[in-house]
Amino acid sequence: MALQVYNTLTRRKEEFVPLTPGRVMMYVCGPTVYDHAHIGHAKTYISFDVIVRYLRHSGYEVRYVQNITDVGHLLDSGEDRILKGAARERIEPMEVVERYARSYFEDMDALGVQRPDISPRASAHVPEQIEMIKKLIADGHAYEVNGAVYFDVSSFPEYGKLSGRRVEEMEEGARVAVREEKRHPEDFALWKQAEPEHILKWLSPWGWGYPGWHIECSAMSAKYLGPTFDIHGGGVDNIFPHNECEIAQSEAAHGQPFAHYWLLGGSLTVSGVKMSKSLGNFLTIKDALKKYRAEALRFFILSSHYRSPIDFSDEALAGASRGWERVASPASAVRERLKSASLPADSDQEFLATLADFENQFGAAMDDDFNAPAAVAVLFELAKVVNTLLNSDQPLGRGTLEAIDALYRELGGQVLGIIPEQAAAGASAEREAGLIRLLIDMRAEARKRKDFATSDSIRDRLAALGVVLEDGREGTTWKISG
Repeated sequence: MALQVYNTLTRRKEEFVPLTPGRVMMYVCGPTVYDHAHIGHAKTYISFDVIVRYLRHSGYEVRYVQNITDVGHLLDSGEDRILKGAARERIEPMEVVERYARSYFEDMDALGVQRPDISPRASAHVPEQIEMIKKLIADGHAYEVNGAVYFDVSSFPEYGKLSGRRVEEMEEGARVAVREEKRHPEDFALWKQAEPEHILKWLSPWGWGYPGWHIECSAMSAKYLGPTFDIHGGGVDNIFPHNECEIAQSEAAHGQPFAHYWLLGGSLTVSGVKMSKSLGNFLTIKDALKKYRAEALRFFILSSHYRSPIDFSDEALAGASRGWERVASPASAVRERLKSASLPADSDQEFLATLADFENQFGAAMDDDFNAPAAVAVLFELAKVVNTLLNSDQPLGRGTLEAIDALYRELGGQVLGIIPEQAAAGASAEREAGLIRLLIDMRAEARKRKDFATSDSIRDRLAALGVVLEDGREGTTWKISG
């Protein structure tokens, strides 16, 4: 099956066909670096990390651009987030930017999120933004008032096509207080006039000022990907106004479509409530990593489709940690077994065909709009089969074990990023397997003595831990329950 993606712009699932065969140009809205990244950022950027990984796994050459917003992102009050961070910590705005940009990349590295190919900063691309604004004015899509420049929404009839909002239905001041100088309440700022005390400002044809939030993404995506590119990603919370404004100013400036496919990720709540410092439920990635393994956090994020919302709680992370252990343990056990120098070299051809079937199932799941939960379910089934094989009396050749290991590295490691290069599920999986085998032997001895109470107790207590015993003519085998 060809890769199918849900395009928010058209509101339907479509076959993915890049503009240039074999090459994907992709832009994802990055963070505003005024504080430490939080688990909502983890949700967004782990999701798009897996999308990029799978595209590359599928043979595409991907140019992945993710911006850094270090100027112009205004709060509802109209205050610049970077300036607010500088005032909070009593340091220079660019010091805030450097501190939290480094912090962001540290967090992404810790989560196994691969770095974008290009991470352009808004402040380093002000000339490109000014040039784009000049063209919008020249073409009648923008106007200057008192040193500020606004996009004239009435000049772009398709405004609202991504969010589905109609201009006449939009409330005045939906994001910031309506300024009397604007022609229409829904017009948005491309350039802001800087007050004398404003620190972050540049000289422009309209005087000293700074860019609005939306213009940076249009200018930087055009510079590195061209005026039309394949995929625009980000969070669903930014559909309006940010993404909607990007489309309007980009298509008005260039006279051609902006992004062909819009992939937008669902939001994250904490125990059913929107995350907020004022509510005391705000959790940074750094604090989350003090409590949970990075792989368990990735596993938790991938347990929900990237387009779906997800609710973060200690109970959910505890469950994700257990789920990750069930997937990672057999991968670790296989690698432990491969350390043996006495393994025969042969391969089980029938089992290799089974592995190929798992790989096909995994690919079918990911080809269905990057359905990571379904792909993880394939790894659960693989874990059951591998556990049964490892705990059977069947002799395993090095070729078979290497094929299993390669599949784990490819699907769980290279694509999903939940199987580390040196797989280890907490305690040594081989040690855990040995302890289970010891209990199985003790149960067998109890059955020989006709001590069925002890035999049943061992079986039931293992079952309570998720270990299922299966008695057969060749003896007792075990597996992790689904």
